[in-house]
Amino acid sequence: MNGSGLPVRTVQVEFVHQTATKVCIAGAFNDWRPEASPMFYLGDGRWGKELALPPGVYEYRLVVDGEWMPDPRAGETAPNPFGGVNSVLKTEEMRELTLWAKALRKRIPAHLCL
Repeated sequence: MNGSGLPVRTVQVEFVHQTATKVCIAGAFNDWRPEASPMFYLGDGRWGKELALPPGVYEYRLVVDGEWMPDPRAGETAPNPFGGVNSVLKTEEMRELTLWAKALRKRIPAHLCL
């Protein structure tokens, strides 16, 4: 849960750029402020960031050494008002069922599910 009580899901974003010295993520989840989400250098040109986001659809871009660009690994893009494209990130609501909930759904006594 985040500060507003909404469930969150951890999403990992990875980017590879052999010569980058600074990589950030800017998007709907951080008011398009790249400085709010710097990525961490993992070595061998790899950069990574974990984001904790409530379920939803978020547009974002990478900012590589000051240059805004779509994420080349994004599975989906959307046009933006500047003539380019934004990457799209979707998070779904977590649906974890306990043994008890599964038992109720199947009408099986809970002690038989253990």
